[in-house]
Amino acid sequence: MPRPHLRLDVWDDAVRLVEAVYRFTDPFPADERYGLTSQLRRAAVSVPSNIAEGAARRSRKEYLHHLGIARGSLSELETQLLISVRLGFATRHPDLDEHVERVFARLNALIKRLSEDSEGPVQ
Repeated sequence: MPRPHLRLDVWDDAVRLVEAVYRFTDPFPADERYGLTSQLRRAAVSVPSNIAEGAARRSRKEYLHHLGIARGSLSELETQLLISVRLGFATRHPDLDEHVERVFARLNALIKRLSEDSEGPVQ
């Protein structure tokens, strides 16, 4: 039986977003390796990681808590992408922006569903 997070489209989208962020940051200046490059990558990795951790928890409250952290990391990532463009490290990447929006939408839908369905086991 696969782990619960492996069945979630939002988790799969978030993993693909991590891959896109790594490609996006590849051409950043070497002196940003431990600065914005690292921040972007850590924020991106945090999203599917927290979705997975939440899905593995036994209570709905813990699950929602980790989904909230994932959403916060996604907001952090969105901010850092904007800063990267403003600093001239990259140009705006519409596909990446759309990917962030898609993950936000799916994450918000999952949070809403779990919040409204407060009865029964976590699925």
